[in-house]
Amino acid sequence: MIKVSMSSLAIALGMALGAMSSAQAAVDVEAAKALAKANDCLKCHAADKDKKGPSMKKIAAKYKGKADGQEKAIKNMTDGQMVKLTDGTEEKHKIIDTKDPKELKNMADWYLSH
Repeated sequence: MIKVSMSSLAIALGMALGAMSSAQAAVDVEAAKALAKANDCLKCHAADKDKKGPSMKKIAAKYKGKADGQEKAIKNMTDGQMVKLTDGTEEKHKIIDTKDPKELKNMADWYLSH
């Protein structure tokens, strides 16, 4: 029978969680900006001020602490659902022109990093 001390388990768990959070924090900002520019995202969203759509800072605040924040951000970029604009009107959100999961996750993480 294998005996594992509680401190060994705690250390292993801490290392695993640290690796996960550093992987999530590794956003390729230049790639995300390029994809955002290519898809006209920056016409409606800015880093810290509202335009036609909410700022990235407001989007990040909306999803802060939510386990499904990245998933919901990607859904907004890919589903063409109705969104409320800053002037109170609604329109269909533009569908981003990529199906690459890595690009979508990177873009979502960039928005959520603000």
